[in-house]
Amino acid sequence: MTQALRQLWRSVGFRLAFYYGLLVAITMLAALAIVYMQTVGVLQQRMVRQVAASMQQLMVRYDARGADGVAGEISNALSDGRNSDNEIYLLTDRDGNKRAGNLDQMPSAAPDAGDGVHRRVVRAGQTVVAYIVIRHLPDGGQLVVGHDLRDQESIESLVASASAAAGIVAVLLLIGGTFVFRQELERSVGAVRRTAARIAAGELQERVAPSGQEDEFALLEHDINAMLDRIQSLMDGVRHVSNTIAHNLRTPLTRVLVRLRTVEEALQAKEGRDPLGPQGPHDHPQREAVATAIRELEELAVVFEKLLQIAEVEAGARRQQFAPVALHVIADDVAELYEAVAEARGIMLLREPADMAVALGDRDLLAGAAANLLDNALKYAGNAMEGGTGATVRIGTHTVDGRAQLFVQDNGPGIPAAEYERIGVRFHRLDRSTPGHGLGLASVQAVVALHGGRLQFADARPGLRACIDLPMADD
Repeated sequence: MTQALRQLWRSVGFRLAFYYGLLVAITMLAALAIVYMQTVGVLQQRMVRQVAASMQQLMVRYDARGADGVAGEISNALSDGRNSDNEIYLLTDRDGNKRAGNLDQMPSAAPDAGDGVHRRVVRAGQTVVAYIVIRHLPDGGQLVVGHDLRDQESIESLVASASAAAGIVAVLLLIGGTFVFRQELERSVGAVRRTAARIAAGELQERVAPSGQEDEFALLEHDINAMLDRIQSLMDGVRHVSNTIAHNLRTPLTRVLVRLRTVEEALQAKEGRDPLGPQGPHDHPQREAVATAIRELEELAVVFEKLLQIAEVEAGARRQQFAPVALHVIADDVAELYEAVAEARGIMLLREPADMAVALGDRDLLAGAAANLLDNALKYAGNAMEGGTGATVRIGTHTVDGRAQLFVQDNGPGIPAAEYERIGVRFHRLDRSTPGHGLGLASVQAVVALHGGRLQFADARPGLRACIDLPMADD
């Protein structure tokens, strides 16, 4: 659940919708709070004014007709039927005896400064909360004027309930609106993202389908399609140039090799007829020059062929041949193929671990990538290059977190961690003394990228660990 929420929070659309909805919800709640405070404040002020006016009217009556006049006024107010349920009056004499009013007794701990307070009072045998004002009369009596708060509390409770309900509705709208907004944004952005993924997989002819709307996303889709058209045009031009170079260079190169081999055979035949020439059978300068030229041209042909293979892989031309491939079987075959090579070099070749690992891909390409890694490890394992002992190479397969992995590990000198990012760059070589062209790991990198995987390097302490990490094939 926590992982799902984290994944959801990583969505830009979800965060934007959440922040917008949160702002709307806060605005609504603030507005409801203002309405509530204003409503309650108006009721409170109205009640205070009514109580103050009633107290002032009774004090005027007291000045004119004394306590008897106040008692009569209280009786008339309680019997006129206007606000009788909420009005509170009490008139006591010097000894605290009740002379008029609807309170059963004088409120306890009541102030005598004329300020209004909230107190619990006993009215008609019931205890209620009321707002009251108390005045001391010149004759020693006390006058209490107040207002029952039960109706006001009911109104306040009603307003609070309505505000709470509106708040709940606002939160529900926030949640629902967030998901709706995210889905709408995902619908628009998802088309671009899926098209980009297909293009990254080598399907350069893919384009973003028009949404049919005239909004910012439609403009973005148009610009992206225009960019892709331009990229495809450039790629077609590069591919045309590459094909032209391939056809124009490979054929002359092959002809030169054939002619040089013919010359070499002719020289060999001549040496056979005259083995004791002036320079001997093994010191013929022409033959050595021809042999050297043949070796150089053969290496050039190998480089040229590898470059064409890398270009083909990077173009994704073989993706349609993908099928479930058993990496553990590939590791077994490659280990068996290089077992004699390892034995000749005095290297211990171990096949471990040998867990099952099945990925979706091209078996030939993956076998070639594994062979490249193993061949590279055999070159640098331990101190085998100096003819020493203790050189070890491991090739293993296993599955980790739903991904199939094939790794090759040696115990050689390894490479600095800062160079990991440059491994796989064409013609990049750390050790120039070792034969090679710097294209082996570049081809592995291209094959792994074609399969949607990762080529990872780590320090084996000692040595280097190279791992091909691929998505597992569906059952």
